[in-house]
Order: sequence, then structure tokens, then C-alpha cells
Amino acid sequence: MYAIIKTGGKQYKVAEGSEVIIEKLDAAEGDSVTFEEVLAVGEGSELKIGRPFVEGAKVTASVVAIGKGPKIRILKYRHKTNYRRRQGHRQPFTKVKIEKIEG
Repeated sequence: MYAIIKTGGKQYKVAEGSEVIIEKLDAAEGDSVTFEEVLAVGEGSELKIGRPFVEGAKVTASVVAIGKGPKIRILKYRHKTNYRRRQGHRQPFTKVKIEKIEG
């Protein structure tokens, strides 16, 4: 069984037992998280598509880890003016393990 969920402004295809890295959630490690915004639920050749969400469907997951992604370097440069700026960024993420898909 698989589902397509929406969280953090993005859509993810998840299956029971899979681990997914998503945008940062306001939860601690070991907490249980429920995703109510389920766009589609499928099992075998059967597929339920929501308009926009599937009624009564939810995905339960547990938080495995919280961390930051790799560093991204941002460089700004303007020629002939001696203007150079360097900035770094690490995007925070939450890694969840899908426990149960209902719907």
C-alpha cells in the first residue's frame, strides 16, 4: 500500500516501512506524527484520488532523526566594483518512518 502526502509545500510518495526526509516539523525524535493531507491512496491496481484530499485517509509516522542538510554556498559578485559576498546555508530536515497508512 502506498500514499501521496502533502507536507511542507511538497508532495511525497510513501509506503509502509519506508523512511522519508521531509521539511522540518515541530516534533522531537521518537514522537508520532499524523499527516491528514493525503492526496492519493493506492494498493495494487486500485487507486483512490482525492479532490483535493482523500476523505478519512491519514498516514501515521514516527520521527527518526532531525538534522541539517549539506552546506550550500551562495556567492554574490559584481565586476569592477570590488563587491563580493559569500554566504552559507544548511536546510533543516526531519527524517520520518512511515508506520501506517489508513484510507
